[in-house]
Amino acid sequence: MRFLVSKSSVAYIVSAATLLVAVWLGVSIGTVKIPIQTFWDGTDTKASNILWKIRMPRVVLAGLVGASLAISGAAFQGLLKNPLADPYTLGVSSGASVGAVMTLFFGLSLPILGTYTLPTFSMIGAALTMFLVLGFARLVDRAMKMETIILTGIIFGSFLGSVLSLMIALTGEELRQIISWLLGSVSMRGWQYTMMILPFVFVGSLLLWLNRRELNAMLFGEERAHHLGVNVKRRKFMILIGGSILTGSAVAVSGTIGFVGLVVPHMTRLMWGADHRHLLTLSFMNGASLLIICDLVARTIISPSELPVGVITAFIGAPVFAYIFYRQRRKGAM
Repeated sequence: MRFLVSKSSVAYIVSAATLLVAVWLGVSIGTVKIPIQTFWDGTDTKASNILWKIRMPRVVLAGLVGASLAISGAAFQGLLKNPLADPYTLGVSSGASVGAVMTLFFGLSLPILGTYTLPTFSMIGAALTMFLVLGFARLVDRAMKMETIILTGIIFGSFLGSVLSLMIALTGEELRQIISWLLGSVSMRGWQYTMMILPFVFVGSLLLWLNRRELNAMLFGEERAHHLGVNVKRRKFMILIGGSILTGSAVAVSGTIGFVGLVVPHMTRLMWGADHRHLLTLSFMNGASLLIICDLVARTIISPSELPVGVITAFIGAPVFAYIFYRQRRKGAM
């Protein structure tokens, strides 16, 4: 038991240190180098403005998006008992993408919302998709088994993907903007987008964290969890809602960024174990670190131009996805 406690303590220390290093690298490296004293010394106005008005909001937003995708990925993988599951399994990201692309396609800008029109419609699309998936799954199977929910998510995700393709095919001048958004980016968002996603990150993460013990119980199967006193149906619904809130809000402010919710929980589980009491928090921190570093690479690798951060995560995630798939198949064959 002492070893387990020691191991979890080391895991938290390593993850926290990695996150601090990632934040420091994210705010200091760029076209203009930001010295560490800029944090407490504002005499260099130019460096101070770059730090607090450009770099820091971008790094914080990247961290929140990465953390949201990673913790929801850890929860979905535990709930579905499948390491290949991620926040996009239920089609929620496709719904959020359709909401955002419709805003760009029709040039919508509501007077009350202003610049918040796009993320608002994106969140509405995510919420509608989530309720449609859960509603249809319940209609097909009253018990709402995981297989039914996965298949329903695939059906809705495929349909919404065709809707996205149709809008891209019909678009004109907005094509570049739509493609750029779909590739994912946290560039030029500012503090307002950080403040927008923050309450959703808090609520969604809290919902998942409150169900950390129930996720451990459900690893042994829904029937066993029920015998252990877990209200499986209610807890399952809470986890799905929490993960969907996190995924929808992340897609709303940054576009589609793939593989973070797949890679981070899987690697964290391999390194530190599958106990969700620690896995959720560790995935949250490591997801933030990964996306901050990926965004740093995206904006510096071909400086002064920038790559969409979704391209970088795909370069990392695709080989890892292939490795996980190969490992699972080999394990199943044995």
